[in-house]
Amino acid sequence: MNFPLIMLIALVVTGVLWLADIYLLKPRRAADGKEPLLVEYAKSFFPVILVVFVLRSFLVEPFKIPSGSMMSTLLVGDFILVNKYTYGIRLPVINKKIIEISQPQRGEVMVFRYPDDPSLDYIKRIIGVPGDKISYRDKKLTINGHPLKMERVGDYSYVKSGLNYVTATQYLETLGEHIHQTLVQPDSPNIRFHEVRPFPMRQNCDYNEDGFTCTVPADHYFMMGDNRDDSNDSRYWGFVPDRNIVGRAFMIWWNFDDFKRIGLSIK
Repeated sequence: MNFPLIMLIALVVTGVLWLADIYLLKPRRAADGKEPLLVEYAKSFFPVILVVFVLRSFLVEPFKIPSGSMMSTLLVGDFILVNKYTYGIRLPVINKKIIEISQPQRGEVMVFRYPDDPSLDYIKRIIGVPGDKISYRDKKLTINGHPLKMERVGDYSYVKSGLNYVTATQYLETLGEHIHQTLVQPDSPNIRFHEVRPFPMRQNCDYNEDGFTCTVPADHYFMMGDNRDDSNDSRYWGFVPDRNIVGRAFMIWWNFDDFKRIGLSIK
């Protein structure tokens, strides 16, 4: 569902009805005549739709986390807020950038439109920016020849869909200015070859049984989930173009199952 498009249509329809009443219907109506019900609804809903449309399009948009690919940073059921202007002001619906503000940085958590189906919103961590050479070998990341610092902090267990119980090793990983938690399942393969697709600019990547190496093309980003062995990300469907960016995730504003998560910043 293209919610911004639906809101834009609703905004236009209610606005046109309101203006039509002001300039066409009201002058012809008797002084004590009653407003048509449709016009009354339009006048009531137009300001509300306008405020919500502006907020969601240019300032902050809410999202719900549907999967465990970003555990333990984000959990299923977390409701998050996304800053829509951090990476530039974009026109709603067509998502065209009109004002440059800042560029996405390694380590930030970003919401974007899934390259294979732009109607879907995905959330992952930025691993590589344009020009970066990313290597993932034996469950360890190297960026431009520099291995990322990883500190083991213990084990992390969770129940996956289908009631599968998973125990992973938890690390603190340092990526740029960001220190965040990652999960690694030691017995899982380094890369699931059968899931790698023939994505655009696939020639920028080299895969083998130890992992992969990719060079990020211009105006694209390489994204990975923090739950490394349970994430469908750039390793499998490729790079995220700049035009698909939605915004930067910065806070958890609600979780029905764990009130302690409310207000947590997203690192």
